[in-house]
Amino acid sequence: PNEINIHKTISKILENRKLSVNNGIGIDWSTAESLAFGSLLEEGYPVRLVGQDSGRGTFSQRHSVLRNQINNSRYIPLNNISKKQKNFEIVDSFLSELAVLGFEYGYSLVEPNTLTLWEAQFGDFANGAQVVIDQFIASGERKWSRASGLVMLLPHGYEGQGPEHSSARIERFLQLCASENIQVCVPSTPSQIFHLLRRQAIRKMRTPLVVISPKSLLRNPIAVSNIDELTKGQFKCVINDDIEDPKSITKIVMCSGKVFYDLVQKRNDKKLNNIAIIRIEQLYPFPYDDLEEILTKYQNVNEFIWCQEEPLNQGAWFSHRHRIQRVLDRLGEGNEVNLVSRPAAAAPAVGLMKLHLQQQEDLVNEAIF
Repeated sequence: PNEINIHKTISKILENRKLSVNNGIGIDWSTAESLAFGSLLEEGYPVRLVGQDSGRGTFSQRHSVLRNQINNSRYIPLNNISKKQKNFEIVDSFLSELAVLGFEYGYSLVEPNTLTLWEAQFGDFANGAQVVIDQFIASGERKWSRASGLVMLLPHGYEGQGPEHSSARIERFLQLCASENIQVCVPSTPSQIFHLLRRQAIRKMRTPLVVISPKSLLRNPIAVSNIDELTKGQFKCVINDDIEDPKSITKIVMCSGKVFYDLVQKRNDKKLNNIAIIRIEQLYPFPYDDLEEILTKYQNVNEFIWCQEEPLNQGAWFSHRHRIQRVLDRLGEGNEVNLVSRPAAAAPAVGLMKLHLQQQEDLVNEAIF
């Protein structure tokens, strides 16, 4: 409403969102997330999002709570869609991951029809709530037959920041995976997070969802979606490369997360037409059949790579090497997946920009060349 005197910078952001929807192109991550929440609210599903700066968004990207510049009053657009909608509750929590995540887990049990989300300021901060993850979220259904649909949003990505602001410790969650107890997904496009959040609320099963969320992709001009990708289709556990002639491909690089965009840029810059880059967006439960269906299309491949930004002793490699290999074994004898990663390290990230950039360049070069 015009009487809500929001900051001019926020006004510009909202105008750009409106423009992207009207034009049907260039929909960014935060817009897709808002559309997921808004459509769920309209369809009868309450949404509750709690985290340390969730209203604005840690990276100043969400802006779910608008402040009147005149009197500092709050206005929440997602609670002003229609009279029939459900309630959107968004809370800036205090700095105790243990207490807050524990409460949200309990909330998800007593309000199973609500899409309940806990967001870490950085994915690393889930360290402070590890006991809740181990004792309740990952094992609660097996121990007590209590199903939870809790979503954990964990910002993750190697952008040259320090060890406390880089890694959501994917390896820890994957180590907890068994008997389809939790879901671990790494969506890389706005349409993927749109469908993933809606899937979590609408489908009948209730299983905790760990979303390895982006940081730089929130504003990457390449990481955008068209409106048709939201209004049609569904969440893709594996995303194939856009290759005109699969027979020309001799090398396949598999990955998850933002490293995909670095790999594509390097491949395109060097005009290497023999490489396909495939994204595994759901790490667990592992999409064996989806991956096999895609790989079967490539008949002339003689090299398979798993590329991860994380160090060798971290990330998805140790938990997923045998899963990828199992798919390759189905395709025929002699196929073997090899790793490209940062060197093994005691800390998640080096925390020195110059060294980080060198590592990233070496990583991408090794995967592509």
